[in-house]
Amino acid sequence: MRGEFKAEIIGNGTISIGKILMSRGPIYLKSVNGGNLSIGENVFFNHNCSITCADEIKIGNHCMFVNNLVIVDHDHEVGESGVTGTLISKPVVIEDRVWCGANVTIVKGVHIGAGDVIAASAVVTKDVPKRAVVAGVPRKVIH
Repeated sequence: MRGEFKAEIIGNGTISIGKILMSRGPIYLKSVNGGNLSIGENVFFNHNCSITCADEIKIGNHCMFVNNLVIVDHDHEVGESGVTGTLISKPVVIEDRVWCGANVTIVKGVHIGAGDVIAASAVVTKDVPKRAVVAGVPRKVIH
């Protein structure tokens, strides 16, 4: 692994990493409130990737993530008086052989199928079928 790497566990969560995690760094992995983050084998993260897990994030094998990736499986509840401290979380699953371009954001509750390509600057707010190419804000299947 090259570059800066930081993993932080707050609470009883876990971070598990398979064989061969490659990074150009920095990369930041965080598990909070018992979240379980698992990264498969032969996964590559380019510069400035951030993953924060409060529930569950699973990343498959042979995935590649380009610069400025953000994956978050939660957000904060918004009530009548504004944002509360309560987290609302749903698992994120990224299957094998997924490629994400620069500046991609993946939010809670998303399932990304095997062999998918997520184009640069896409915001993935809904599931992506296997072997699809998606782009846009919010994401749209383009192939």
